Amino acid sequence: MGRFRSNAIAALWIIVAAVAYFLAAEVGLRMALVSDQVTPLWPPTGVALACLFLLGLRAWLGITVGALAVNALIGPNLPAVLMIAVGNTAAPVVAYLLLKRVRFRSDFNTVRDALELVFLGALAAMLISATVGSVTLVVAGAVPARGFWGTWSVWWTGDAMGVLLIAPLILVAARARRPKVLEPLRVLEATVLAVGTFLVAVSATAVSANLLFLVFPFLIWAAMRFHLAGALPCALIASIVAIFAAARNWPAFAGLDLTTKMITLQAFNGSVALTALLYATITAQRDRARKVVDDTCAELARTVLMISQGRPLTGVVDTAHRLQSQHPHRPPPPQE
Repeated sequence: MGRFRSNAIAALWIIVAAVAYFLAAEVGLRMALVSDQVTPLWPPTGVALACLFLLGLRAWLGITVGALAVNALIGPNLPAVLMIAVGNTAAPVVAYLLLKRVRFRSDFNTVRDALELVFLGALAAMLISATVGSVTLVVAGAVPARGFWGTWSVWWTGDAMGVLLIAPLILVAARARRPKVLEPLRVLEATVLAVGTFLVAVSATAVSANLLFLVFPFLIWAAMRFHLAGALPCALIASIVAIFAAARNWPAFAGLDLTTKMITLQAFNGSVALTALLYATITAQRDRARKVVDDTCAELARTVLMISQGRPLTGVVDTAHRLQSQHPHRPPPPQE
């Protein structure tokens, strides 16, 4: 009975991963710039990587099912659908294995974790899905041969943006705990940040792409005050607004060819993603270090007071061990 229940729970989570992938793809396809299926932001890749970290390697089956379902609706033919699904599954699985290899921690305790996600999870692993998918579309005749590099660049950067914007947001949300007391001013501040980012991004794309830099003060503000929980949603809002503006040729992107549009768009998306991820991680790491220093100073003052009063130093050693545990060091990677 216990084995049956365990298998049923595993099957349920696989179905959840497949449904999440499919729904995320439906959102991503509404931002397509090439062949109605290549988008500058592909959320399913981030969803897939997050599912692998939350559910384990068994989630690959759900990712494959979701990818097959999505591509069956838009793919040019069955062989192409199968190949694209293979690429869409292989990329997040390889990203997961690479990150596990270097002992990546999904709580983003250090800047190293953020950089590992950028270079291994996003830039390196997503070469697989972009290459497999673009070659498949060219072979199937859905994209002309001269359009390969344009399709490949959109596919690669779209998958990378999905990893950088969606995966950390899900992983952070999975670890979040509702505060016992909601502070009205904090809620108001978070609302102002989200709404302000949206309004500034919309206003900038309605005038000129040069004004998009005005969202960065909001990203920095969110990172300083709310860390990843605030910076990532603001970055996602700005990115989605810019993508919709580019897809619909709003004034900021009007008259630009696909290459120029993609360079402008993905330079902005990459900048907001990296700013949110790295600045929020650095700020959180600094705040944790400051707290450790403050706690250590308070304990030192307590120790000095106890010595001056001739009292025994009870609990000092236990407190020192507790403070050390709050600032652990990453263990070295396994040796071959």
